[in-house]
Amino acid sequence: MTYTGEVTPGGPSDVRTLPDVVIRKVSVGEMDNNCYLLTCRTTGAQLLVDAATDAERLLELVEEGVRDGFPEGIERGETGLTMLVTTHRHFDHTRALAEVLAATGARSAAGREDADHLPVKADIRLRGGDTLEVGDLRLSVIHLRGHTPGSVALVLHGADGSAHAFTGDSLFPGGPGKTTSPADFTSLMGDLAERIFLPLPDSTWVYPGHGSDTTIGAERPHLGEWRRRGW
Repeated sequence: MTYTGEVTPGGPSDVRTLPDVVIRKVSVGEMDNNCYLLTCRTTGAQLLVDAATDAERLLELVEEGVRDGFPEGIERGETGLTMLVTTHRHFDHTRALAEVLAATGARSAAGREDADHLPVKADIRLRGGDTLEVGDLRLSVIHLRGHTPGSVALVLHGADGSAHAFTGDSLFPGGPGKTTSPADFTSLMGDLAERIFLPLPDSTWVYPGHGSDTTIGAERPHLGEWRRRGW
């Protein structure tokens, strides 16, 4: 089946299978929060992006990764979840954090400026330029200041040459995430331009914190428009 990124709260996950990773997307809760599970296809190690709410559904998602195509030699009873990354401190992205961590024993990571503002303080305080290792996967940490002080995006470069950016609430189809002051908007736009749009190719798939996916190529022509309108 072809991945579309179109999911609804309470509905099934949408699954993208690449040579080195399986990406699963679900929507949870009344705010249509997107959560993403990345499964390393060689080791079974898994990373969850944002334990927003509905811990039961997220633990089911983790088990999907364990059950479907789990590597030989790894016990299927293991959760396989080794890391949980919180993209930013807002409550709608953290309500299931404590429960999922307790159930799986995964390590928790978040941007250093947001790490102390979570229901469970992060084990790993992320800085821009850090690299996260999950099995054989390597994800680059991008610090995007503006939506919150410690918002982070994760960028995965696939073995097939594809690029995948998990942007939290910092980048959506049609514009940047919400900011509360002109200074924060300017900061976020500057970071997006320099740290996302400049280094990443147009083919990069963007997985946001709410709603539909997009690509860098689809959004790049509108950067000037976003700056002029101020949101």
